[in-house]
Amino acid sequence: MSLELSVVMPCLNEAETLATCIKKAQAFLERENVNGEIVIADNGSTDGSQKIAEHLNARVINIPEKGYGSALRGGIEAANGTYIIMGDADDSYDFNALMPYLIKLREGYDLVMGNRFKGGIKKGAMPFLHKYLGNPVLSFIGRLFYKAKIGDFHCGLRGFSKEAFQTMKLKTSGMEFASEMIVKASLLKLNITEVTTILSPDGRSRPPHLNTWKDGWRHLRFLTLYSPKWLFLYPSLILMFFGFIFSAILIKSPLNIGSITFDVNTLLFTTSCFLIGFQLLLFYGLTKVFTVENGLLPKSKKYDTLFRYINLEKGLLLGIIIVIIGVFLSLYAYHNWKELNFGNITNSNTLRIVIPAVTSILLGVQTILFSLFFSILGLKNES
Repeated sequence: MSLELSVVMPCLNEAETLATCIKKAQAFLERENVNGEIVIADNGSTDGSQKIAEHLNARVINIPEKGYGSALRGGIEAANGTYIIMGDADDSYDFNALMPYLIKLREGYDLVMGNRFKGGIKKGAMPFLHKYLGNPVLSFIGRLFYKAKIGDFHCGLRGFSKEAFQTMKLKTSGMEFASEMIVKASLLKLNITEVTTILSPDGRSRPPHLNTWKDGWRHLRFLTLYSPKWLFLYPSLILMFFGFIFSAILIKSPLNIGSITFDVNTLLFTTSCFLIGFQLLLFYGLTKVFTVENGLLPKSKKYDTLFRYINLEKGLLLGIIIVIIGVFLSLYAYHNWKELNFGNITNSNTLRIVIPAVTSILLGVQTILFSLFFSILGLKNES
């Protein structure tokens, strides 16, 4: 008979609590008559954890590549169950209470997340910063960026089908593995649900492997980098909008607000704002292509159409036209300077031509360079 469930535990020197976790998981499988196995993904333990697991008839998979994500990925790949439930081997989660997860998986859900905030966090089980700052903030960002209706992004006890895991193609090696799983599942439109989970203080006498600030930053970095829209696109649209509006006003004439006059000096800043926004927009395009072509993000329906409207020839043509506009504006400014016999320019009207001229040349050059790089990144999509 094929196995229905594999319980996978990452392990790095968990001799104090490993036996307890394995026995609880085995008791669950026996009590609920579930055909399953216990897989210990050992990441180089030196305290005898492997022997403890083997003595209790658990499968031990040695994972040489260091990291929480690496250990779990190796253990899950070696698991034989149709469904996988993963959880830490520190006795903070009750492996004797896995039925809610299995029920949801049997109902057809691809990913079943635990929610410790709804289930209960016992006293001393979670540090103050994690409970009231780290987890809530990172979970909020995850929901905002990826539209994932998950209340607890970092619960270590979660279940998923082996098929869903293979579809997600997870790559990270560290603690951000937990975030990557939800992000990929959300982007791939997999069926996700939550069940309540109780978090207890872990049974180890040593400090946990989790580093509050380092691992918190890795989670935040991952959530941000995997969302080019929030990292590049939305900031670029805001900067370009305000930069363009105020630049257009200042090119026409100075702007007086009360006793304050905004003139060509301000125009330098507003055009710079527009240029920075434009560069962020280009970075959005390049990042999108890179992440999709390298399998970091799934390909959306609109992705292939991107290359129908944006290609090397169109980009080069547009960039050249913008550069030519800048050159003509420069020649016009030169003509005005010539009328002054190339003397000192005291009239700000000339700068109202020079600044847009320089801005246009920079925009054109950026467009040309972007088109070249964009075309290289997406060569396989070009017919």
